[in-house]
Amino acid sequence: MTTPAQQDMYPRIGGVPVNGPDCTVIVPTYNEADNIGQLIPQILAFPRCRVLVVDDGSPDGTGTLVERMSREEPRIGLLARPGKLGLGTAYIAGFRRALAEGAQLIVEMDADFSHDPRYLPALIAATSTYDLVLGSRYVRGGGTTDWGFSRKLISRGGNLYAGMILGLPVADSTGGFRCYRRSLLETINLGAVRSNGYAFQVEMVYRARAAGARIGEVPIIFPDRRVGKSKMSRRIVLEALVNVWRLRFGLI
Repeated sequence: MTTPAQQDMYPRIGGVPVNGPDCTVIVPTYNEADNIGQLIPQILAFPRCRVLVVDDGSPDGTGTLVERMSREEPRIGLLARPGKLGLGTAYIAGFRRALAEGAQLIVEMDADFSHDPRYLPALIAATSTYDLVLGSRYVRGGGTTDWGFSRKLISRGGNLYAGMILGLPVADSTGGFRCYRRSLLETINLGAVRSNGYAFQVEMVYRARAAGARIGEVPIIFPDRRVGKSKMSRRIVLEALVNVWRLRFGLI
């Protein structure tokens, strides 16, 4: 017998089962060969999901590995880009591809296991109520592990900063584990999105709210990455600090 959570992972539109996966999980990658081969099968364990990897020319062979896997599994897609073009443009390209392929739900997810696939059922189930569902570290039941004091301070402070300036009604606007309904992404002008680092996540919440979206949060536990190197940099932090104000005054 399947549980309600497991039943939610089977494709349904209007409560009626449909053929094939209707949720595309977009995973942007750059040098994630040590993670992606283990992550993809865990996502595909949910029949409702397919995976679209957006790879920015990883020199470690991430794209080659995904392409090889896709030959044997039709639920795996690869969008190969010529170089490191940034997180924001990777997701925009992924959104457009997923929409063109008919996805009804689109998930953002990191490749490094800081986003645990076990939360996919909760994110997807919550789209029955919300247009955008955020995996939140800062609602009851959520949290972080393996983080030092400075990282916690930057993350908490960044969310408070963005929330106060932009009036965002959420606890975790900077997190990158989230699920959009197709109708919301069709409403947002994706060509107008300008943030390209982690500020992209804040900008998308801001634009979703401006579009009148219903936004909800479900708790997640967020550990540090298992292997590999973080993509965070001073430039990315500076972009986030500046773009919040640019959004506030309509400059982007």
